[in-house]
Amino acid sequence: MDFCNRHATLVLMRAHPWFHNCIVAALFPIFLGPGTALAQAVDMDALFSQLSEADERAASRLERQIWREWSKSGSSAMDLLLQRGRDAMSVGETGAAIEHFTALIDHAPDFAEGWNARATAYFQAGLYGPSVADIAQVLRLNPRHFGALTGFARILEETGKTDQALQVYEAALAIHPHLEGVREAVERLQQDAAGQEL
Repeated sequence: MDFCNRHATLVLMRAHPWFHNCIVAALFPIFLGPGTALAQAVDMDALFSQLSEADERAASRLERQIWREWSKSGSSAMDLLLQRGRDAMSVGETGAAIEHFTALIDHAPDFAEGWNARATAYFQAGLYGPSVADIAQVLRLNPRHFGALTGFARILEETGKTDQALQVYEAALAIHPHLEGVREAVERLQQDAAGQEL
């Protein structure tokens, strides 16, 4: 009986080479799983290394590429929730956006961009406390998130914590030297600090 089963299996695999290929294709990611994740991390490291040395035009391209990578949850359903929330924000429906982002976070709590998107929506709604709480989650998951750092610095500045805001803006610039509007914010806060010292 064992011989018959082995023979049938061999015949099946010879008759259907795609069957063997499907098995190999299914197992391949399992064996390469950690390596694939490492390769992705190395790619992000390379992008950030290039970003730190890029001129303004190249930095803009690299920034868009980084945002695209950050926006990939690994799940089409989660990506759809992120896009629905962003679409709601773009038409001023902040409450609906927060609901979409909350659903995203509930289903994918380790996806930093879900937290960042909701932090942005909270900020637009004037809810600075919840926004800062979400920013903390973003930075726990993705310490190089220059967008979250910039948002945090804006909240600090708007709430009168200008010394801390300056430090956070500078931390964002250390990651992304060409962040739009951030260098101007640093110069403004430095001038205000110099004026107060006088």
